Amino acid sequence: MENLRKGRFTLPGEAGIDEEVKRLIDKWGADAIRNSDGTKLPKELMDLAIKVYATYLTVRNDQKWAYSHKDQLQMQYLMSKHNIATSDTLEIDIMDGYFKRQFEIDENHDVKRYWEVYDRTTGEVVDINEWSFDSKTKKVIIENVKKWHRYTVSFLVYQVWDTTQMYNHLTNNWTTPPEMPYDIIHEETREHIFNYLEDWLKENSSVDVVRFTTFFYHFTIAYNNMEKEKFVDWFGYSASVSPEAMDEFERVKGYKLRAENFVDEGYFNSPFRVPSKEYLDWIEFMQQFVSKNAKKCVDLCHKYGKEAMMFLGDNWIGTEPYGEYFGSIGLDSVVGSVGSGATLRLISDIPHVKYTEGRFLPYFFPDTFHEGGNPTKEAVENWVQARRAILRSPIDRMGYGGYLSLAIKFPEFVDKVQEITDEFREMHCNIAGTKAYTPKFKVAVLNAWGKLRSWQTNMVAHALWYKKIYSYVGVIECLSGMSVDVAFISFDDIKKNGIPEDIGVIINAGDAETAWSGHHYWIDEEVTGKIREWVYNGGGFIGVGEPTAYQYQGRYFQLSDVLGVDRERSFTLSYTRHDKVYEKPHFILEDQKKDMDFGEGMKYVYSTGDNTKILSMDKGDINLAVNEFGKGRAVYISGLPYTPENVRLLLRSIYWCSHKEEDMFTWFTSNSNTECAAYLETGNVAVINNSDELQKTELYKDRNSSIKLSLKPYEIKWVKADSF
Repeated sequence: MENLRKGRFTLPGEAGIDEEVKRLIDKWGADAIRNSDGTKLPKELMDLAIKVYATYLTVRNDQKWAYSHKDQLQMQYLMSKHNIATSDTLEIDIMDGYFKRQFEIDENHDVKRYWEVYDRTTGEVVDINEWSFDSKTKKVIIENVKKWHRYTVSFLVYQVWDTTQMYNHLTNNWTTPPEMPYDIIHEETREHIFNYLEDWLKENSSVDVVRFTTFFYHFTIAYNNMEKEKFVDWFGYSASVSPEAMDEFERVKGYKLRAENFVDEGYFNSPFRVPSKEYLDWIEFMQQFVSKNAKKCVDLCHKYGKEAMMFLGDNWIGTEPYGEYFGSIGLDSVVGSVGSGATLRLISDIPHVKYTEGRFLPYFFPDTFHEGGNPTKEAVENWVQARRAILRSPIDRMGYGGYLSLAIKFPEFVDKVQEITDEFREMHCNIAGTKAYTPKFKVAVLNAWGKLRSWQTNMVAHALWYKKIYSYVGVIECLSGMSVDVAFISFDDIKKNGIPEDIGVIINAGDAETAWSGHHYWIDEEVTGKIREWVYNGGGFIGVGEPTAYQYQGRYFQLSDVLGVDRERSFTLSYTRHDKVYEKPHFILEDQKKDMDFGEGMKYVYSTGDNTKILSMDKGDINLAVNEFGKGRAVYISGLPYTPENVRLLLRSIYWCSHKEEDMFTWFTSNSNTECAAYLETGNVAVINNSDELQKTELYKDRNSSIKLSLKPYEIKWVKADSF
């Protein structure tokens, strides 16, 4: 039996407030205590009879080493601004617009070998004999340029200020000396990292869990000259690059990489780009290298009787939890920041670890915990969104991060965290390690990345809100707490293996030309043929935004025959449209009580066949349509931000597409502001209210058996499965 008042909770400790720490250990039921980046736990707190976590920074713990081996610091590719040639010679200040306290230009390696100058007007590399680098002015001089063409320089820099520490300095007004990250690619540094870790393990006998933050390479961040973020890619590998690593890659893979393979026209291989073979090879190369060396760190922890925990963030590049090599690291656990239901599933679904832990919001930082701030509101919103995902795939532990001295100034917040932690433990008690009911079929999310980016589709910077994509992230957020099993598959998976038998519905969501929609894969006859055949024989297909989009052979949506809609790109304006909204009731719309929210939506979508039923249209633009193709069914949605109503819209679309409308009522709630999760092995059913208002709902065991319930704002209510 779970202890409902204690356990499964990690408290961020802090020196100087020992009595408050002890009070909150009791109030929040903490069974573990941790330090945060930039803080240390006093011996008195570490000696308490609870598990102690200690943050460990493999590549910046020893700054004496960093400052004495500056030629072995980590490096990164940057690209200059676009510069227009107005004469025969062009000078480019390559660091113009960058934060010069973060980077220093690499002048230790051969610039002609590792840098590239590009004519971006023609897309051609400028001959190395036509340009030079002036080390005094820090400018590249290009001779014999073509007037009015655009030119850029791709160049290497050293990271002379660690990204995370720099962020904390700029956000939390730290005044400690800048720390520099050193690179494990160098054999001398590599051996030092292992020796330093072993010495630390010997000296820190009170530590039970070593929380690696993370291992070796930070995700891509570059700041501008205004000390603001210029470019952030939570999935980016641009900061894992060095001449030494590129040379080793050439030895292992048999071919040489160029600067452009990393700079990628200035897009830096954003996950929205369909990944090139070279970039995928680099990711695999770094996964192998990082996993091999991370395992040595983990083995050292185990040698000294300590658990090894990885933080899913900061220096997580190369550890890809859904990649082929992650299991070889041998980690005991993974902890990550929970910003949404999707990010919770990103953590909770990770294989090959003994337990997972979520760091909930808000962080105890001054940007939230200040006079006039409302951390309680943020905590409740974060918890309620994550809770629906926990009911589907529970993390094992939870906690918060930051400075406890800030949190204790907000007593209402302190009380609310107590409620949340008690509710979390109650959930585990009633779930008891079992799985909630789901139908027999799975829902597959189809994109160019597949399994490697499970729960990461359409994200930019780990759950941050972006207007351009919230209508797509919403699809994943809806799925994160939905009563269906979700798989992530790629186009290459379909080409190699076909569509798995347990898949009932495929979802393709994203803008045209992105990796999420698919871009050139949609003119691959093998891909389109297999999907068409599968839908024709009874499969379900849901497209959101610009699914299957690629202008080719008279169609923009290449599966417009399946979807029943296409998007006007001004090429078919000569055709007269006769689109009308389907006036009869439809299964998909039965729970809609107010106007539907399609987010940014998609303009100029029109029907392509007589079978298309338009369920929602605005000013001639189709927002929602259904179509039957052979024995199969398809749904088109112009956009789907996360809302309770859209969760229900997607759920009904899934069941309609799979021809299993009646099955939807197996463990189902009538009110879209409520959801349920049935744990049939324990006989417990959770019913949650996701709104801040009282909700009445009907809980269905099946189409013919239901009970009526009333739930307070944000309440979770437990019902016995045999009470019907």
